Amino acid sequence: MPAPTSAKGRGRRRALLGAVAAIGAAVLLAGCSTSSGAAGSGGDYEKATKDTKATLTYAVWDENQVKAIKANLQGFKEEYPDITVNVDVTPFASYWTKLQTQGSSNTLPDVFWMNGPNFQLYAANGKLAPITGAVKAGAIEPDEYSSALNDLYTYDGTQYGVPKDFDTIGVWMNKALFQQAGMAMPSKDWTWDDFQKTGAELSERLKAQGAYGAAGGMDGQTTYYDTIFQAGGSVIGGDGKKSMYDTKASEEGLQFWTDLIKSGASPSIKQLTDTTADQWFTSGKLAMYQGGSWFRSALSGTDLEKDVVVYPLPKGKEQATVIHGVSNVVAAGSKHQAAAQALQVYLASKQAQQQQGDMGAVIPAYEGTQAAFTKTMPDADLQVFLDAVDYAKPLPVSKNTAAWNTLETNLLPSAFDGSTPVDEVAKQLAQKMDAALGKEK
Repeated sequence: MPAPTSAKGRGRRRALLGAVAAIGAAVLLAGCSTSSGAAGSGGDYEKATKDTKATLTYAVWDENQVKAIKANLQGFKEEYPDITVNVDVTPFASYWTKLQTQGSSNTLPDVFWMNGPNFQLYAANGKLAPITGAVKAGAIEPDEYSSALNDLYTYDGTQYGVPKDFDTIGVWMNKALFQQAGMAMPSKDWTWDDFQKTGAELSERLKAQGAYGAAGGMDGQTTYYDTIFQAGGSVIGGDGKKSMYDTKASEEGLQFWTDLIKSGASPSIKQLTDTTADQWFTSGKLAMYQGGSWFRSALSGTDLEKDVVVYPLPKGKEQATVIHGVSNVVAAGSKHQAAAQALQVYLASKQAQQQQGDMGAVIPAYEGTQAAFTKTMPDADLQVFLDAVDYAKPLPVSKNTAAWNTLETNLLPSAFDGSTPVDEVAKQLAQKMDAALGKEK
């Protein structure tokens, strides 16, 4: 959710809003599976050779990562000199709409980024090639990745995506704004109350500059999912069939943001709709931005970079953060399967993943390569994002995440702006979400 100066990368991980963008995908994809079939089928693997000739399209949504991607592709080109890879960057706001259209017409990119909220939809409709054959051949080793991320990209017992990276959530702090406000930096061992009070005081002291202490927003991954987990709640029941929004804990997690906005610590929901929290931060008008590890890319090379330090999320009843990760998938209908799988395999290699980490693009998913990420911004304490894995909770998803993400987008603003009591909104959201989950098969 990067930045005004890097808006092209804003959706690096707006996983939930990505699902919203794909709201029509269930209808468009249903009934138009490729000949590869749905989950559990396929999995053939033909190793490409140096003589393999093909031109591939690799679709991604984050311009900030293109430099690191092209560095990976140079290494790939050395192994496969006759395979050309064209990187297709589509802004996140339209990435999923474009993908659903391509999925409906069986013209998907050969290799492309996939996120958790949309994965099951594409896997269930036979749009993705399993990695089964590559795993059996030893070309891909799932044990080198987090089991949580492998599970995220497994459908009906078959894995389709290879984890590319992972992210957790922290608080990006602008030290310069704290200095301008005449306030000391808070303790990293902080609580909800500490965050609320600090945000409100910062806003009061920075009012003349039009700056705020903190910010809410409508991205669950970086805001209200985290506080729901910190309150001891959850978004979906363990069986994946029931909403948990109408529980006391989940309501407390939502109330956190209503209170933050009401106190003046945060811009209003309307202001945040016009200018997102990441944009407030990169324009120097926000002291504390609760955002993902991917935001590192948006700060690279900017004047703001030297003034930033990362804090762990404040603790509620428990400490928690959302964890998610993007994967690389191959289109089941690709006309260049061997070449496409070769690219998927190369991008999954320790060499490629290490390069991603060294360049600070993301936190690579491959075990043993993550430490390099922290060194790309040595004074910011990026280690916070790695330490957060110990208390991380998986991003809430279902087969048709888009359906209930839309409900969140439509209903939660009235809770956050104070126009409707949180418990009333939560109850309505839970009822509608239950109905949406009930339609999943």
